[in-house]
Amino acid sequence: GRFLGVMPAYSAADDALTTKLVTFYEHKKDSSVPSHQATVLLFDPRNGSLKAVLDGSVITAKRTAAVSAIATKLLMPAFAEVLCILGAGVQAYSHYDIFMELFTFKEVRIWNRTKEKAVKFANSVNGPVQVCSSAQEAVTGADVIITVTMATTPILFGDWVKPGAHINAVGASRPDWRELDDELMKNSVLFVDSREAALTESGDVILSGAEIFAELGEVVKGTKPALPEKTTVFKSLGMAVEDTVAAKFVYDSWSAGN
Repeated sequence: GRFLGVMPAYSAADDALTTKLVTFYEHKKDSSVPSHQATVLLFDPRNGSLKAVLDGSVITAKRTAAVSAIATKLLMPAFAEVLCILGAGVQAYSHYDIFMELFTFKEVRIWNRTKEKAVKFANSVNGPVQVCSSAQEAVTGADVIITVTMATTPILFGDWVKPGAHINAVGASRPDWRELDDELMKNSVLFVDSREAALTESGDVILSGAEIFAELGEVVKGTKPALPEKTTVFKSLGMAVEDTVAAKFVYDSWSAGN
């Protein structure tokens, strides 16, 4: 699969107009080029002038992890001690960084389809990370699970998941791709970033027929409850406005320094 995605957005609150261009290429095993590459263009909403061209890959990695962190803060069980990351790519690193900054987990585990990448991850991050030889081993007993894989069929099964755990499902961004099995999708409370996007783009949501309980924004606003005591899944597809807010933040910081 080879895709070019165009994600335009305008935020009146942030006085920002952006478009993100993303290429997504499924690479053969050890490509040095990341699967997702992105550029963000920031325009002046008053006159349409191009103000900045930003590294969209960094913005995508950081804003995606930030949104997962917000979901986790709201949805994770009260005494979360074990964090599990499935996948060892760019998103694994960005999620690890922000999760270590915001939460206090006693144990972090990682699993990746090619073990070398998981070992490399464990060796290159600051804290102790346990490399697991199977996804099941990594997930068993985990309170918070992050799936950031290139899987097209399920790698996480409801059978393995501790009741009350919170899952951030970040991979599988096509309508025919899966990371989570039907059992997990149907027996957890499902939160999404965008209902509309989830129902057209997420194989985990579409193919399982799972019912969406709420958008994350509804929980943030207080119009829907978080239900942290339940097993929860946050299906993250990403929204263009997240790039807009992030790009404007970067641009304003840069402008202030100049």
